[in-house]
Amino acid sequence: MSNRQKAADILNDLIQLNNDRVAGFEKALSDIKEENVDLKALFEEYANQSRTYGQELTALVASYGEDFDKGTSVGGTLHRAWIDVKSLFGGNDRESILNEAERGEDAIKKAYTEALSDGDLTAEAESVVRKQSEGIHNAHDKIKALRNIARS
Repeated sequence: MSNRQKAADILNDLIQLNNDRVAGFEKALSDIKEENVDLKALFEEYANQSRTYGQELTALVASYGEDFDKGTSVGGTLHRAWIDVKSLFGGNDRESILNEAERGEDAIKKAYTEALSDGDLTAEAESVVRKQSEGIHNAHDKIKALRNIARS
């Protein structure tokens, strides 16, 4: 398997995870009550962030002449694990929403870290993934800080 094919496989995994993240945030948005309206704006921002990231990664995969993945991950390893917000949360209080959001952010953060540590990305792909990873880490830290405040 060529280096570009290996890189494309990694990028396709990240595309799927970003699609999962968008789906998770969109589902959460539809279930959030008015008392958490500030979370709606934040979750919309992060859904848009993942749409942009997915487009950037798709362009890279296409530039390699490889097929790109348009779907979500088969196992739903990220935010699809919290698609049905109400049933997983056992409610939709602020702390529960943020706990589940952080869990999803933990998963995508880990995937980006692993993608960067593999050594299989091309230089161009590594640059893009590194930049996106910073955004993912910042999002995670923001959600975690909000969750910690909600616990107090």
